Amino acid sequence: MMPTKHPLTFSVIAECARTKARTAILTLPHATLETPVFMPVGTKGTMKGLLPEQLEDLNCRMMLSNTYHLGTNPGPDLLDKAKGLHSFMHWRNGLLTDSGGFQMVSLLKLARITEEGVTFKSPYDDSECLLTPERSIEIQNSIGADIIMQLDDVVSSTLQDRNRVEEAMHRPVTLTIRWLDRCLKAHKKPEKQCIFPIVQGGLFSDLREECAKSLLLRDVAGYAIGGLSGGEEKADFWRMVTLSTGILPRDKPRYLMGVGVAADLVVCVALGVDMFDCVFPTRTARFGSALVDSGNLYLKHKRFAKDFSPIDPECECSTCKRHTRAFLHSVVTVEASACHLLSVHNIAYQVSFSQFFMSCWEVRFFLSLQRGSLKNNAGSSSYASITCYVVKGRH
Repeated sequence: MMPTKHPLTFSVIAECARTKARTAILTLPHATLETPVFMPVGTKGTMKGLLPEQLEDLNCRMMLSNTYHLGTNPGPDLLDKAKGLHSFMHWRNGLLTDSGGFQMVSLLKLARITEEGVTFKSPYDDSECLLTPERSIEIQNSIGADIIMQLDDVVSSTLQDRNRVEEAMHRPVTLTIRWLDRCLKAHKKPEKQCIFPIVQGGLFSDLREECAKSLLLRDVAGYAIGGLSGGEEKADFWRMVTLSTGILPRDKPRYLMGVGVAADLVVCVALGVDMFDCVFPTRTARFGSALVDSGNLYLKHKRFAKDFSPIDPECECSTCKRHTRAFLHSVVTVEASACHLLSVHNIAYQVSFSQFFMSCWEVRFFLSLQRGSLKNNAGSSSYASITCYVVKGRH
């Protein structure tokens, strides 16, 4: 069988000589991106508090939306009539959709997992719906995202029950792999959309290695690393990331799901990850928190009441150009406009932070950035140890 001609190209343009960090050009039907890239999350096809044109102004060229929620409302029939989510939300750039699998963890009390798929009790009206691999792909075909995810059996990263992880991995072979094969077979638009399979296996090295190696046998354009950043220890998290990137091929993009804290971005870029997504920038904005190099500014704190400086004097976003910390202190968590203003800044920060890696291809410069970012954003022994781990190349 001839390999599929995927609607994606990935060209590595520079690599760090002492870590796995690299920069690349990722070309998709709706966008050409420089990686590493951070993708903000617009769960239902919209970013909370922001318009699509504002995201473009912030140089955001890729965002993520949620299959489960979009499949519920507006639903695939309406999305088909609208000719996909790009047209429906008037977004001219890249889109990635998850499969709905994460809801196995986030809505665990409402979900029942079988070989056929996962049955959810809707958080909206208590009705039951069965999400199978075929149905997940059908919805994602209607959404029309550039990159779509296989339906996978997601197990919480804090779960220590090896039997449950093995249940997701072995029946008698991996459930995630069998669901992947069903997804690939059900995919109706391979010339327009790429399926990324997902490396699972919890915090068990042998299970994650087995899953990753099985994925290599499928004809796909890129890979995701899932089931992490759910509350586990940082050392365990990073160990699973570097194990996964060590198996996945060099010439295809690697996407780490659900990771967005700046220090984690630095470490995971050094461990070989190209793509990230997280609700963190907009969610933290709703609680009055602004992202800066030193961590978070909790603008509700009284020390900002008479601070007439911008959030970040070096930031080019409209919030930092027009508003002071004192003004934002007076409106955060009170006025809806504050969520908008902080979301603009936080997404600008996160997008520019990931894009900054494009200029960090010289080893000494990347390692300097790495040490500085970890020192500013963490200051803990776990981050210090991973700095040594990455810098000395023991991966």
